[in-house]
Amino acid sequence: MKKISIVSGCYNEQDNIEELYNRVKSQMDKYEGKYEWEQIIIDNFSSDNTVEKLRELAKNDKRVKVILNARNFGHIRSPYYGIMQAEGDAVIYIASDLQDPPEIIEQFIEKWEQGYKIVLGQKTNSKESKSMYRIRKLFYWFMEHIIDDGTEQIKQYTGFGLYDKTVVDTMHSIEDPYPYFRGLICDIGFEKALIPYTQNKRERGITTNNFYTLYDNAMLGVVKHSKVLLRLAVFMGVAMGIISLFIFFISMFNKSALSFIIAGFLFISAIQLFFIGIVGEYVGAIHTRVNNRPLVVEKERINF
Repeated sequence: MKKISIVSGCYNEQDNIEELYNRVKSQMDKYEGKYEWEQIIIDNFSSDNTVEKLRELAKNDKRVKVILNARNFGHIRSPYYGIMQAEGDAVIYIASDLQDPPEIIEQFIEKWEQGYKIVLGQKTNSKESKSMYRIRKLFYWFMEHIIDDGTEQIKQYTGFGLYDKTVVDTMHSIEDPYPYFRGLICDIGFEKALIPYTQNKRERGITTNNFYTLYDNAMLGVVKHSKVLLRLAVFMGVAMGIISLFIFFISMFNKSALSFIIAGFLFISAIQLFFIGIVGEYVGAIHTRVNNRPLVVEKERINF
């Protein structure tokens, strides 16, 4: 009998974790006698009552498997590691904040049964703040125009989806210590089925997403799939050189041009700092790869 693994990462989700389990179970109970299933929840060193609730769930249902991290390994590494621990013929990833509805798991499995190796949930609408939704749309538009490695990015895709064992085995062979999961799935290939859905608003708990985590995701996507900004730095360097010469000649013929010169100097300096930062992102990505640190260090496993 084939097996389906449902994987979720969590951090301080004491108010959502039981409902997540109940809603996932109600979906998977429909396949009793057809598929075996397991639910893997990886906890990223929660500081609230999440771990105690996970222990209780695992005690009452041996299909619930729990990984407790030795520390908080971040929003990139921990969920990815959880997916890599799944042994199912299909792996479904769903966030534990309940913004992605477990009720469309049935549609994922239906498409998988039709032969699709990758089935992705695609947000067609979101109940999050409109400004945040627009920022995300702008990011996807930006990525669409700067990608130069031939990877077709899926817009409004957050990782919520089903991945065949073939895909997960391919991920094992890549051994990326800090993966951009959304881009990696697109880079692997295989025909994809898209399931549209409306993303719910977080009802309970406090989101850990902030400007830094969003920036981290964005820059990770850029450095993994594009060299455009590095090449733009060269073009801008040439342009700034020409502007500098222009400012120099103005200063020779106009003794009152001090403010113009200062403004030009500050502008050029800002451009230089911006591109030094861009280069730093690429160097940082290389540094992370060379260090070859583990994705996660486990403190404890339950029901494995």
